[in-house]
Amino acid sequence: MESVSKKTPENSVGRMFDRIAPVYDKLNHILSFGLDFHWRAKLAGMVENNKQVKILDLATGTGDLIIAVLKKNPNISEAVGMDISENMLAICQKKIAKNNLSHKVQLICSDAVSSGQQNNTYDVVTMGFGIRNTPDSSKTLSEIFRLLKKNGTVLILEFSIPSNRLIRFLYLIYLRYWVPFIGRLVSADKQAYRYLNTSIEGFYKINEFSSLMQKTGFQNITAVPLAFGIACIYKGSKINS
Repeated sequence: MESVSKKTPENSVGRMFDRIAPVYDKLNHILSFGLDFHWRAKLAGMVENNKQVKILDLATGTGDLIIAVLKKNPNISEAVGMDISENMLAICQKKIAKNNLSHKVQLICSDAVSSGQQNNTYDVVTMGFGIRNTPDSSKTLSEIFRLLKKNGTVLILEFSIPSNRLIRFLYLIYLRYWVPFIGRLVSADKQAYRYLNTSIEGFYKINEFSSLMQKTGFQNITAVPLAFGIACIYKGSKINS
């Protein structure tokens, strides 16, 4: 089933991720001190696995989240990974094949805000560290809501800013100075990792994003802070069709 299809026009974010694709995984693990493995595993454990489901992973990147979800939930019958970066998807394709999951996964190069998929298609939509990179978080949530079946679930893993003053102060120093420095050393792309810290600082607070999900139409919303609020897993349900 594995394939890469539906090329979309390039944009600045897509080109940036195309540039850093070869070092993206390594830098993620370094910059998160390996916590990203634990965070994805936690999200994967929140997927209901008591029935066969069809899943969509938006901003799938190099595939770490979709692979974690599929390994944790063998009842998933079909999975689609979608990303705007062709270079990221090329790496994702190799990793999926290495994990013997090609028969379950289709990869699509497309924008998360306008996926082109049919209404009410998926039981679960996941998204890891991607919604803050979309042009409009509200429109992305509306697209996710449209794509989900009735009683479907969305699970979003995203960075956030800790509420504790001391931890927030130390974290912002790390984001503003160390992340661009390490990113430049490993990737030779200072701009990309300067974008990382500004996009995190400019993203919604945990309660604000939860409210945005509610306004979109999601119900039963929960927010699970991770590592003192450095990241958070948001979960919501589409109760109304």
